Amino acid sequence: MKNIQQVTDTIVQQGILPLYFNTDETISVEVLKAIYKAGIKAVEYTHRGDTALNNFKALVKLRNLEMPGLLIGIGTIKNLNQAKEYLEAGADFIISPGFVLEIASYTLSNDIFYGPGCMTPSDIIAAENAGIRFIKLFPGNILGIEFLNSIKDIFPNLLFMPTGGVDATKESIEAWYKAGVCAVGMGSKLISKTVMDQKEYQSIENNTTAVLHLIQTIKNK
Repeated sequence: MKNIQQVTDTIVQQGILPLYFNTDETISVEVLKAIYKAGIKAVEYTHRGDTALNNFKALVKLRNLEMPGLLIGIGTIKNLNQAKEYLEAGADFIISPGFVLEIASYTLSNDIFYGPGCMTPSDIIAAENAGIRFIKLFPGNILGIEFLNSIKDIFPNLLFMPTGGVDATKESIEAWYKAGVCAVGMGSKLISKTVMDQKEYQSIENNTTAVLHLIQTIKNK
């Protein structure tokens, strides 16, 4: 398990946090292989179904055997019991759709990265007061870039990553970066259910490679 700073540095350097879930273990594994080949070093698998935990364990097993340097986190975590279950299964970091104080307290005391979803200034203040420094703006499509522009100056010590509403285009990603994000979370816009179900793994690899290159180009401007 990596510490908070190591996970933060990896996500920020990568500039994107891909996230996905599929009920099928084989598809989940093949998607991980595809994005790893593309150059991904941190990925979020989401806790969204009965098969999620077993699938996650398969991903961790594969990572340990074949994917040195890859961080695998778990998302859609809503309580501490879920967090502990996945940490025991090998999760490197925890992501939530909202801010959960008991998860924040536990992870911070154990130097484990926790990225809570926040939608209001009150959410962000609660997370900041708990010691969190990395905020997932969620849902990004509802909040929009203007929200970040409006609040970022009052949270100068925080890192922001929108999830939802980020398209795999130069216009979308560049606009978020100009607003001051440290990375973008991308799910279905990068790894769609259709592409997964059709087992178009080469397409997933190609799209991920292109987005990684695009982000580095934007960051280096």
